[in-house]
Amino acid sequence: MRYAREVRGQNLYAIDPRLHSVLGRIDGAAHARFAPALADFGAWVGDTVDREAEYTDRFGRPTLETYDLDGATVNRVRYNPAWQAVAREAYMKGVVGLNYGPEPAPFATTFAMGYLLSQADVSLHCPVTMTGAVAYVLDRHGPPELRARYLADLVRRDGRALTGGTWATELHGGSDVGGSTTIARARNDHVRLAGLKWFVSNVDGGLALATARPEGAPPGTAGLGLYLVPMTLDDGTPNALRIRRLKDKLGTCGIATGEVDLVDAWSLEVAPPPQGFKLMMKALEISRIHNAVASVGLQRRAFLEAVSYASHRQAFGQTITAYPMLQDELLAILVELDADLVLAFEAARAFDREQQDPAETTWLRLVTALAKYRTAENANRACRSAIEIIGGNGYTYDMATPRLLRDAQVTTVWEGPANIQALEVLRLLSPRYGGFAAFTARIEAVLARLPDALAGAAQTVAGALEDCRAAVKLIAAEPTLAARHARRLMALMADTLAAALALDDAAAGLAAGDRRMAIVAELLLERHFTPAPRRGIVRDENAGHRHFEALIGYDPIV
Repeated sequence: MRYAREVRGQNLYAIDPRLHSVLGRIDGAAHARFAPALADFGAWVGDTVDREAEYTDRFGRPTLETYDLDGATVNRVRYNPAWQAVAREAYMKGVVGLNYGPEPAPFATTFAMGYLLSQADVSLHCPVTMTGAVAYVLDRHGPPELRARYLADLVRRDGRALTGGTWATELHGGSDVGGSTTIARARNDHVRLAGLKWFVSNVDGGLALATARPEGAPPGTAGLGLYLVPMTLDDGTPNALRIRRLKDKLGTCGIATGEVDLVDAWSLEVAPPPQGFKLMMKALEISRIHNAVASVGLQRRAFLEAVSYASHRQAFGQTITAYPMLQDELLAILVELDADLVLAFEAARAFDREQQDPAETTWLRLVTALAKYRTAENANRACRSAIEIIGGNGYTYDMATPRLLRDAQVTTVWEGPANIQALEVLRLLSPRYGGFAAFTARIEAVLARLPDALAGAAQTVAGALEDCRAAVKLIAAEPTLAARHARRLMALMADTLAAALALDDAAAGLAAGDRRMAIVAELLLERHFTPAPRRGIVRDENAGHRHFEALIGYDPIV
């Protein structure tokens, strides 16, 4: 593959053979069916959305109009017309609606749309994520009357779809959702909510899911109910809530994030305690997978910006991709990107499988936590590295790279930072859930079917799995170690799973006569599991250097 000088203007789906391969392996028939929709989406994202994202970030950020001229609350967020236009079109193209209707797409398809969308505008992907989460909860877990009344407005594709929000974070609580002080007071046919939601993205979306505690309910998450809050009531009047202000954020500046005072706000119960928190976690589950695919999308765009620039940049008499140190930097982004793509879509695959088999729930939760953590960390590294590879130009807003770096930072904190994911991993490893058995079974199934050509790599991953086993055993024997080492354990497990899945892809490539993913997997293992002295100065050129052009170009290596 030869890279154009500019990323903008290209079809981000068409130039991504790895995405085609991953989706084809998950469900070949579904991929063939929805490939035209993905191709159309990729072309639109690579041009129209990318231009809008740059303009909005630099010149057209949203502003808040809380009151009108007479002092009445209006809660109006003003967006520039370009952002409004692409926001409407995203839903018209089915980024949420494709999952519903008589012949719905698998969720992996719309997760792929999120991956493509985040290569241009994470700010736009944010409301898409929450709209999808609200629609999913109403469709699969909501009361029939709420589903009949509201779902169609979230999944419609005529340009008039409502968008969603998930309101859980409060000033005093942060990730401690169980500390919620928002009160739910039952009325004859509805519920009134009173409290302050502190970090509300897509603050003016049409429908939000909000956690609140009914009067007399116990403390903690067991006392939380879940409620559907419309911004506008059936008679056209604003609901009884007030957007206090918009947050001034580091990144994702296109989407309005604010603080919402619920002042006796009208709502309908989705689930009473103790089911309310559990259903909100179902919404966050889909959001965390979207967070993972967004992180991989940011890695992909960072790689495209770096390799496109470097492939056309002349310095000291030759194209800079000829220089070994720069090759190493590009390969470092590429190797983690290729592995994270497979890891994120392992979570997407688990989500679709869990819809049919509840026995998959533990694996879904565990792989989602591991993917959310690893992909977010690598997104930040990749976006920073892209700026360094490009140099001074990459530090300026002539290119997308500064915006990518600022937007990447949010992926580490959206839907729970790394420490919260580590606590989720610990919870799932407990005897109640048996998560390590699911983890072991998934990796051992991969290792058992690897060909002899990958025997050495398989042995390395088997050794890493034993390290995971020893760490889990140690923590189980000495629980006081868990709080200190949970994040380290999560990192080890995430790297081990990513390596195993990369080898699984490598085996499929070898069966088709292509060594490319085998080389990527080899480089990945060297980065994460080779002893430190071996990663120092060595005489031998590695396979990454020998096959550099084919690796970065996604060309087959026979």
